[in-house]
Amino acid sequence: MHSKSTGINIGVSACLLGERVRYDGGHKHDRYITDVLGSFFNFVPVCPEVGCGLPVPRESMRLEGNRDAPRLITGKSRIDKTDQMSAFCKTKVTELESHDLCGFIFKKDSPSSGLFRVKIYNNGVAVKNGTGLFAAEVVKAFPLLPMEEEGRLNDPAIRENFIERVFSYRRWKDFLQTVPTTGKLVEFHTAHKLLMMAHSPQVYREMGSLVAHGKELNLPVLLGRYQELFMKGLALQATVKKNTNVLHHIMGYFKQELTAAEKSELLEIIDQNRNHLLPMIVPVTLL
Repeated sequence: MHSKSTGINIGVSACLLGERVRYDGGHKHDRYITDVLGSFFNFVPVCPEVGCGLPVPRESMRLEGNRDAPRLITGKSRIDKTDQMSAFCKTKVTELESHDLCGFIFKKDSPSSGLFRVKIYNNGVAVKNGTGLFAAEVVKAFPLLPMEEEGRLNDPAIRENFIERVFSYRRWKDFLQTVPTTGKLVEFHTAHKLLMMAHSPQVYREMGSLVAHGKELNLPVLLGRYQELFMKGLALQATVKKNTNVLHHIMGYFKQELTAAEKSELLEIIDQNRNHLLPMIVPVTLL
């Protein structure tokens, strides 16, 4: 593990950390991941190809056949490596359960680690609708774990959402370690009200209804359903409109303390943020 002792562990495709494990003996070092995210997260590097016993360098490989059960085939020798890779994936996923992961960053387009739109060849025609064999096993084992590809993290909105989900997932796991009760869940829910409203007011209402009827459910069932809604809601990106609604909501807490002039100024600043004339930090700082 590449450790910064932050208490937040995320899995990362090893080549993105600069490890020379790719088929051509190179790497795909992503400086944002190592230099920026590395200040906040501990990295658990994984290279499925090396992990399953393939050499460096090696033949390139690609997925072929059916989307639901693709085969991993070497490019020149046409050797099927699916069983070898699948055996590693199952073993590695079990091992990862002990690493207390809060997220995972995969290498895009990889036949083992690509998360979205990986090429699958059928009769020589490539269709971008697949998932790498290892990534698919991770999704199956940890369906609520925040996951992304390094390429998509270049999009500021996607990047912000991923980081937010990772920290939120850590808070949820910490909450579960406190010997949770229905009352403690109410406190957790209240503390995350504004965050959830910025992502999905609808999901927040569903969570509220669940918590309100919490005593009618077995506690493990209640916590499981709440976690599903919590991560489902956070996966929906916050928008300017939803953020504006939250800012107005926060402003309502201070309406008795603000003068008419202060209210007018704050409303103007919130409106300027809504129209992309000011960054979010301006109204947030004032509030």
